[in-house]
Amino acid sequence: MISQKTIQTIFETVKVEDIIGDFIKLTRRGVNYIGLCPFHNEKTPSFTVSPAKNIYKCFGCGEGGNAINFIMDLEQLSYPEALRSLAGKYNIEIEEDEMTDEQKAQMQLSDSLYVVNQYAKEHFEHQLFETDYGKSVGLSYFKKRGYREEIIKKFGLGFANGGNNDLYQEALHKGYNEAVLESAGLIKNKRDFFRNRVQFPIHNVSGKVIGFGGRILTTNKKAPKYLNTPESDIYNKRKSLYGIYYARKEIVKQDVCYMVEGYTDVISLHQAGIENVVASSGTSLTAEQVQLVKRYAPNMTILYDGDKAGIKAALRGLDIVIEQDMNVKVVLLPEGEDPDSYLKKAGTSKFKEYIEQQANDFILFKINLLLKDAAGDPIKKSEVIMDIVGSISKIPDALKRSVYIKECAQRMEMSEQLLHTEINKRLQKASQKEYNKQNYTKGGSFANKNEGTDKRGNNKKGSTGNSQQDNIAQKTITNECQELDIVRILINFGDKLLDDDSTVAEFILLDLLDLFDLDILDEFDHKTCSEIFGDYLKNLKLNKKLSLSYFTHHINPEIAKLSIDLVAGMEQHEFSAGWERLNVFLNTQELPEKNHVADAKSGILRFKLKKIERMIAKNHKDLKKVQSDKNDSDILILMTVHQRLIEKRGELAKQLNTVVLR
Repeated sequence: MISQKTIQTIFETVKVEDIIGDFIKLTRRGVNYIGLCPFHNEKTPSFTVSPAKNIYKCFGCGEGGNAINFIMDLEQLSYPEALRSLAGKYNIEIEEDEMTDEQKAQMQLSDSLYVVNQYAKEHFEHQLFETDYGKSVGLSYFKKRGYREEIIKKFGLGFANGGNNDLYQEALHKGYNEAVLESAGLIKNKRDFFRNRVQFPIHNVSGKVIGFGGRILTTNKKAPKYLNTPESDIYNKRKSLYGIYYARKEIVKQDVCYMVEGYTDVISLHQAGIENVVASSGTSLTAEQVQLVKRYAPNMTILYDGDKAGIKAALRGLDIVIEQDMNVKVVLLPEGEDPDSYLKKAGTSKFKEYIEQQANDFILFKINLLLKDAAGDPIKKSEVIMDIVGSISKIPDALKRSVYIKECAQRMEMSEQLLHTEINKRLQKASQKEYNKQNYTKGGSFANKNEGTDKRGNNKKGSTGNSQQDNIAQKTITNECQELDIVRILINFGDKLLDDDSTVAEFILLDLLDLFDLDILDEFDHKTCSEIFGDYLKNLKLNKKLSLSYFTHHINPEIAKLSIDLVAGMEQHEFSAGWERLNVFLNTQELPEKNHVADAKSGILRFKLKKIERMIAKNHKDLKKVQSDKNDSDILILMTVHQRLIEKRGELAKQLNTVVLR
């Protein structure tokens, strides 16, 4: 197990903006950075990164965390895997505490697929460079394609001999688990999965090998030309792009991603200095692949081989790019050329020049191409119009749709109004479909068919429903809100001085202990709030002060997530720096970040008031019970307690300048 000292070093060293900046394009805004959220589809940035607090928060979907959380969520890594990944990036030496056998087994299981894939990559490289057969077959193939040795090593290219199940036998000899090798898609039925193929390792966005693509070099008509790793827990073809690890920084820099079809196209363009290029690996583009590109740039240029027959089919799948609100252009290479061959023929300068000159907007390119084929045929032309209408209706932005409608109406010699009408029909149909999908219940019926609800699923006027459960739920929500508010104050301001003698945390904790004695934790409904409060109590007894980062980087992911949400909530409502530049300030109170004293005092009063109301309700319930039992002694005690609680509630309400209902 990774030692606490190492974990602390990682948190102190890692800069969240650097980590996230490797995955999405960030733009500075004041003291923070903003970008498009990688966890949900959005066109207006709501993803905020705070370098000062070393956290991120999306105010669109609610995702938030620290650098560790980001790596865990984005790459689907466990907590130890994410720590090891960041330690490797920053060259931090990992110290290990003694692990139990169970922990070792769990760690081995978590890391195993990446480990065996890395081993396979090194094995294939050895076969390529160190064996006579690999040199004569595999290396000669790459050299014939014009690849320099440094580019071969950069992409980790290799060769799978496989004649004698080399990988399988050697892996077993070195102690690798057979079941893991099979799960990773490296062996099948006790034989190497890849045999007599040059190997192209496929990396995820952090550079880990998740699979392989193998190209056969013999003329075996029964075998596929390319063979990919079967899908596994770490490799999903729909979510992967070949070359993304090597391209992502240049995509951000150039603000555009070039999309090609094959591995060799990517490698050739990289060797020529064109590094903002990835490949879909021979499959149709998926929404997940487009979203992966969108993390780094909103623009995509797709390079198609000079095959006009094949491009028509390919264009039908590009609506998925438009749906993700990407700007997409298309380049059709000269007849009979692919990116690799045309680059070699034209040279780097002319190749770049050709792309710049020939890049056409996808929809306009589609119109021109299809209208040529439909010339003189009204039926075909009507089909083209409906095809274009379908594409334009996928554009999320209304203003952009309007511009395309105007341009397309002119090119197709159509009425703008007619196009608007047809597109609105598509939009309404899509909207209804989405509405039905959201309102369809697991039982197979729509919400408006449920008894006691209207067509939107709300309770009908006069419908009984379950009001008792609703009231209980509402009370729980109210109580938890006060608990969250107290914890918010503790996390954000706990280590700040309230006065000359005590901190905010000491004031809150001691004041509540005086009121509720030692059972204060029993007064919390929110589990994580109770854990945070308990952590503060424990450290208060040890005379330790806890900083904000102690909680936002807590080893308990639930505590860390809640803390980050509460910190980000403060940040969302911070006083704008722009107002200060204009000499505009708050007149009635201090700036939010300087108002912690009043915040703490009012927060604790609100918390107390809610808890006193709970005690009154409980006492009232007990009183009714003893009244029915006619126990005069208990009745007198409970009535006295009730009166004192009422008085205490009145005092708190007066301090808060609020009214309570009796």
